[in-house]
Amino acid sequence: MGKVDLNKIILQNILNHVDIGIHVIDENRKTILYNEAMSKLEGLDIKQVMNKDLLQVFPSLNEDSSTLIKVLNTGESILDETQSYLNYEGKKITTINSTIPLLWKGEILGALEISKDITYLEKLSNYLIELQQELKENNYDNKENKKGKKKKKKYTFKDIIGKDEQMLKAIKIAKKARNSPSSVLLYGETGTGKELFAQSIHYGGIRRNRPFIAQNCAAIPEALLEGILFGTEKGGFTGAIEREGIFEQADGGTLLLDEINSMSLGLQAKLLRVLQEEYIRRIGGVKDIPIDVKIIATTNEDPLESVKKGTLRRDLYYRLNVVYIKIPPLRERQEDIPILCDYFIRKYNPILNKNIIGIEDEVLEYFFKYSWPGNVRELENAIEGAMNYVDYNGTLLKKEHFVTCPNVFDSNRIYVQTTDFNIEQSLPEYLDNIEKDVISNALEKNDYNISQTAKQLGIKRQALQYKMKKYSL
Repeated sequence: MGKVDLNKIILQNILNHVDIGIHVIDENRKTILYNEAMSKLEGLDIKQVMNKDLLQVFPSLNEDSSTLIKVLNTGESILDETQSYLNYEGKKITTINSTIPLLWKGEILGALEISKDITYLEKLSNYLIELQQELKENNYDNKENKKGKKKKKKYTFKDIIGKDEQMLKAIKIAKKARNSPSSVLLYGETGTGKELFAQSIHYGGIRRNRPFIAQNCAAIPEALLEGILFGTEKGGFTGAIEREGIFEQADGGTLLLDEINSMSLGLQAKLLRVLQEEYIRRIGGVKDIPIDVKIIATTNEDPLESVKKGTLRRDLYYRLNVVYIKIPPLRERQEDIPILCDYFIRKYNPILNKNIIGIEDEVLEYFFKYSWPGNVRELENAIEGAMNYVDYNGTLLKKEHFVTCPNVFDSNRIYVQTTDFNIEQSLPEYLDNIEKDVISNALEKNDYNISQTAKQLGIKRQALQYKMKKYSL
């Protein structure tokens, strides 16, 4: 088999096995490529589409409404456009499409459209907005909850545990910010308690009886996030309905924007305009809607590093950084470890029907040496997990009870190995151990989010997955 034939087979298999729909037309508007993913997406058999004029197959389209034909005629790309429509099976789907012209020596030979099915994500985001709207209608007031209905946990400053000097400083700043309308920028590693601080600022201040809404900026694609933030008007894009966004829902209250550095730069620019002008305009709308919202933004990366790397706009950083609060990681506040252990033991004793009174000194020694990449959240999970292994009449947490987190006790050996210059192994083995340790800590720090970990380590996602397999992580 010749090399050219093999390349064609490889390309054909890639096109037919990716989960992204691909549709290509030539300069005569005839389909020359239509893969399996696009076939499933639109509910059409590939044979129905191939080598046929686009408008013959899709009679509901015309030269103005078809993005493929529009790009073919203008030669200008249309990127990340959200579309909602009924496919040929009558199923409503939502996609994010990018359509680009195929150029050769200045001539347009055709157009390529790539479609990603985000129907599930749209349903999820709609459900989220509906829940937030329901909370708004209930005025976020405990009195509005129906009798017997479980209330949403609201954190206040008394829930922030610790006496470390850095922690007390952060709490002091947060308390001063609670009655101010100024924006707050919270910086802390994963698991340090950023939302705990955000809720404490809201529920400890003058906006306590108004809405508190939290939105993770990394969890939703940009095309959907914009609609969630600012709302939509009917006709704003195909399938759009009239719906208010969370800025409107949070009016008079607080909006927590989590992982602000994960938001696209284009959306950051729109957010900056809203913060400066204090009004929003729904997608597809022409009406300016005034809003009164206190913004609390969080990041798990040093914001100045994010600005330097280009993931956070400098002007937005200055606008958000009116009140800056840095939450120290657990490894920098070791004196709080025994206090937190006692707090979590008291918390889980009634839940797990136990009567634990303390933790063994040997375990605390390991705790002081461990780096806690998952911070307070990791410590809480360790304590809860260990308490599940204590006998009914047991009163002390011991090393053998921490079955679910052996890495806490292995970390001391790794630390000595990677800092001792008396190497008793080959250099490649020594370096591999260091790399494995760094990757393991980064994975734990990012809750095993592959993309986020790869970004933090400065390597490609595929390279990280290869190393994880290599080290059995």
